[in-house]
Amino acid sequence: MKKAYENVWEFFSNEDFWAKIGIGSVKIIAIILVAMVISKVLKIAVHNIFKMRQKAPIRFSERREATLLKLLDNTITYVIYFIAFVMILDTFDVKVRTLLAGAGIVGLAVGFGAQSLVKDVITGFFIIFEDQFSVGDYVRIGNFEGYVEAIGLRVTKIKSWTGEVHILPNGTITQVTNFSLHNSVAVVDVSVSHDGDLERAEEVIRHLLSELPEKYEDMVAAPELLGIQNLTSSEVVLRVTCETKPMRHFFVARALRKEIKLRLDENGIEIPFPKLVLYNREGEEGLPQPRAKADA
Repeated sequence: MKKAYENVWEFFSNEDFWAKIGIGSVKIIAIILVAMVISKVLKIAVHNIFKMRQKAPIRFSERREATLLKLLDNTITYVIYFIAFVMILDTFDVKVRTLLAGAGIVGLAVGFGAQSLVKDVITGFFIIFEDQFSVGDYVRIGNFEGYVEAIGLRVTKIKSWTGEVHILPNGTITQVTNFSLHNSVAVVDVSVSHDGDLERAEEVIRHLLSELPEKYEDMVAAPELLGIQNLTSSEVVLRVTCETKPMRHFFVARALRKEIKLRLDENGIEIPFPKLVLYNREGEEGLPQPRAKADA
């Protein structure tokens, strides 16, 4: 027992041991700090390069720039910290070359069983290379729909309008609907009563539509009244369309409905609504007589 205690005491009282730990700790801290600084500097440099490209006559779209910036930031982080990890192992006298060679053999063996991972990486590369969609785009992939939060070589993150973030392996992405590549179209149907003056209603709506582009910057062009879209037993349906900036058609459609309703009310043009007519059987000669009219 005494001998074991002496061995432990000798081990922890060894100056060379503590000197080695101290020097190793300083080296590790220095390596981590240098890696953080280099990573930060490289990211700033990449961002500045993209800012300079904005002034060039030929440049990427903002969507693609955002995607490439995020991908390059991740790549820089992975590469720098991997090198730092290897240097830290070297401070502990770990034979890094032997370890890397062994890792290469193990990686080759694992690669045969990780075909889905390889498929994810290859698909992710072509998504970015072909600019199928970018960060900030509104897309539909399978059953998921929302804004693209991030695109990596392995996974893509989509945030739905209710806040959920869906993480999809790139290898599972076989079909994409991108709503952000081109301008959208807002479609609004306006109902007018059969008893109303249809010509006057169309004139009022057209006059209103010509004023709206100055009020709403999301409208690419003035809204257009296409004409009668449908005829029913109680109403005449007029259709209005408007070209908008990408993914702003929902907002513009709501604004159009509000503006048209207010303008029709100002001009005394009634929008049809269900009515109920009640008759009294106790009329003259047993004929039913009107009694009251009420809204449904």
